[in-house]
Amino acid sequence: MTINSVGIIGAGTMGNGIAQACAVVGLKVTMVDINEAAVNKGIATVSGSLDRLIKKEKLTAEQKAAAMALIQGSTDYADLQGADIVIEAATENHALKIKILQLLDEALPPETLVATNTSSISITQLAAVTKRAERFIGMHFFNPVPMMALVEIIRGLQTSDATHDAVKELALRLGKSPITVRNAPGFVVNRILVPMINEAFFVLAEGLASAEDIDAGMKLGCNQPIGPLALADMVGLDVCLAVMEVYLKEFGDSKYRPCPLLKEMVAAGRLGRKTGRGVYSY
Repeated sequence: MTINSVGIIGAGTMGNGIAQACAVVGLKVTMVDINEAAVNKGIATVSGSLDRLIKKEKLTAEQKAAAMALIQGSTDYADLQGADIVIEAATENHALKIKILQLLDEALPPETLVATNTSSISITQLAAVTKRAERFIGMHFFNPVPMMALVEIIRGLQTSDATHDAVKELALRLGKSPITVRNAPGFVVNRILVPMINEAFFVLAEGLASAEDIDAGMKLGCNQPIGPLALADMVGLDVCLAVMEVYLKEFGDSKYRPCPLLKEMVAAGRLGRKTGRGVYSY
């Protein structure tokens, strides 16, 4: 199966990034969110991102116009009926994702593939609530989507070989470097990364070093392009907390307990870049 048209649920950071990645390689995109304001903001974000590529001479104005013409915004799931695959890129909330997947089952033809961009939730469990478990898969992009090469392709217990192969082909068409991962909480990258971020919060809470020095230490000592606390601000402290809570629940191992400082900062609404304040102020 060759994928030529893509539906996306969610026009936020991940959704509009996926939309951009698809449109620039000539795929038709329909991006759906809960209201027109969210959809318009997502489309505007793509436009601004492409403008920056033009300034860097990595894209022409004509290429931008062609990409933008391929992106349609909507608030109606019915507009996804022509898509070969729909990628769910909503907030990392289990109940919300189940609701969306059930709505997609009602709106889409049975042959349409459905992928989720979840960073931690079981693909097998999500597939089980759909009527298309064999045609359901995890397609985990990394932020910022247009720049990051990796896509984790996660097979649930039910995922067919044909679905896996079609999604891998799509990832390659987007210019990504896919890796195939077996279903497990956090998959590969976040299974290692988010506990590291959580540990950085423990180090900060214990006063071993300042946030700036913790990040400098990891950048200079481990050759990381960004420190773990600055990365947490970029990802969203609420997302980091949600992932750790999934690990703690699924593995039942106390080593995955969220740092109390992380929990307190989320409770205070200090979620990182998206709220203007997290570990750092923006």
